[in-house]
Amino acid sequence: MAQSTYQSVVLAKRPTSLIVPGETFTVKEHKALSASDLKDGEVLVDTLYLSLDPAMRGWLNDTRSYVPPVQIGEKMRGAVIAKVLASKSAKFAEGDYVTCSTGWTEQAIAKEKELTKLEVPAGGQVTDALGVLGMTGLTAYFGLIDVGKVKAGDFVVVSGAAGATGSVVCQIAKLKGAKVLGLAGSDDKVEWLKELGCDGALNYKDPNFRAQFKEATKDLIDVFFDNVGGEILEMALSRAKAHSRFIMCGAISQYNDAKPTGPKNISMVIAMRIRMEGFIVFDYVKEFPAARRELVQWLSDGKLKRKETIVKGGLRAAEQALVALYNGINTGKLLVEVKAENANGGSRLRARDQPVYQMGFIAPVTLKRDAPGKTVLKHCLIHVGFRPNPRTNCAPACVPASMGNHKIALMEPVN
Repeated sequence: MAQSTYQSVVLAKRPTSLIVPGETFTVKEHKALSASDLKDGEVLVDTLYLSLDPAMRGWLNDTRSYVPPVQIGEKMRGAVIAKVLASKSAKFAEGDYVTCSTGWTEQAIAKEKELTKLEVPAGGQVTDALGVLGMTGLTAYFGLIDVGKVKAGDFVVVSGAAGATGSVVCQIAKLKGAKVLGLAGSDDKVEWLKELGCDGALNYKDPNFRAQFKEATKDLIDVFFDNVGGEILEMALSRAKAHSRFIMCGAISQYNDAKPTGPKNISMVIAMRIRMEGFIVFDYVKEFPAARRELVQWLSDGKLKRKETIVKGGLRAAEQALVALYNGINTGKLLVEVKAENANGGSRLRARDQPVYQMGFIAPVTLKRDAPGKTVLKHCLIHVGFRPNPRTNCAPACVPASMGNHKIALMEPVN
């Protein structure tokens, strides 16, 4: 049975530092869209997966940037994988899978030029369109190859190396014949980087990280691909080779800082004649097809590996998942499953149209292992039944310290 309403998430208040769940965003309810709402050349889509990306935090600031900020009351923007429900376009038919930037919404009407039909290559999967074959993979590709001018024999250091973009950077660097050191935030992520073929990998949370980093970079850095900024950038500057290339892709360590600070040793750019360059992947739109062909070939040949952290719980889980992104919850690409596909090919929304809503919360949970006395701390997505705040129609800001009468419907590891 067709649903009578759909939800979207809009910006309610600009954060000055951290995103505050239940305050920064709010959920809006709308009358469900139908084919009768379409004009010629338009398509009605049902959102299946939502991409969560570090850059999103910058879109919430009312400052000059490469795109205008999201306005108060405006739907949060973002890239999605969607399914066509109805079409008045000759280019798309009901049942087609597409990628588009319709944002944080369960349904949307888009112009045909705003959609790209999703084709899954050999060795690929649907969600690759938002990851290794999407903006994530393209960012890694153009940043390393065009901006960084990577070449065989280079020593490449990658911060945020176990993230969506960083993990692809590491692999492309190896394909180009470079020696690669990846930096990540946990021992599990370090092990994964080694599986990807990194020559070295370090946990920046290790108490001895500074000494380890100095030793690992004793031959000095040719190329630094920065996704993190802050202290890591400062350390990389101190280990830069003369005429090295610094690719400035992100600064996730400072996105939530009310007053971000720059590296104290920025003068190293002068002393070492470093070429430090930022870039935006949309600068390369005309070159996307050729880059995608190479990425597809690498993926089909088994030369590119990927991991995904998929958060279930519907659109309402997106805000909590975005908060968790800045705490390093993900390995590889972070996605929210807005709707799940039924076996018969239809779509259904997780945790909707129930008297008591279910919300996904991400929290550290101690899980018992089979071996006596063995426990492990993992971040889990906990689906909790609750009645929404009548004023905001939103979930509580966090899981209650005592669960009380809250029933845990489902708990699943997300990393």
